[in-house]
Amino acid sequence: MEDLKAYLGNLIRFTEKELEIFISLFSEAQLKRHDYFAQEGEYSSKLAFLSSGVMRAFFRNNSGNEYNKTFFTPPNFVAAYSSVITKQKNLINIQCLTDCSILIADFGKVVSLYKDVPKVESLARILAEYNVAIKEKREIELVTLEAKERYDVVKNEHPNQANQVSQYHIASYFGISPTQLSRIRAKK
Repeated sequence: MEDLKAYLGNLIRFTEKELEIFISLFSEAQLKRHDYFAQEGEYSSKLAFLSSGVMRAFFRNNSGNEYNKTFFTPPNFVAAYSSVITKQKNLINIQCLTDCSILIADFGKVVSLYKDVPKVESLARILAEYNVAIKEKREIELVTLEAKERYDVVKNEHPNQANQVSQYHIASYFGISPTQLSRIRAKK
């Protein structure tokens, strides 16, 4: 819980009571490598805070090919947002690439705090804005940077996690083949 408290402290100033109320919604859980936090076609209702480990969000096309949308590294909130917000079935999968320690809460209970603890709603807005900015950055990098430059960006932004994620998954994230990624790494 200390990781979550520290993370929140960098985003918003909760009073002790507000923080206690928010934190009380979370419970600790462990997921193993290859476990799913969310699966396509199911309904999601959970919000997690990733304390340790690496997760990926991905989707499959009709041929069964997987495409990595993003990686989650700590500290970070994780959810199948389109499902928890719209109450529709998941469009993506969220899978652990390593053993993961998470704090998990029911998303509906978090939303129910918006009225009584307005800073929780402010936190949600801050996180949403941050995620939009990250998504925009990634979209721009995909069209303006060469694969080698995109690899350098990820390696610099997430130096510890780059070694924990398989070459296959990193290549999928960049939209290139594992062979192309291998050539990029060999030139380093």
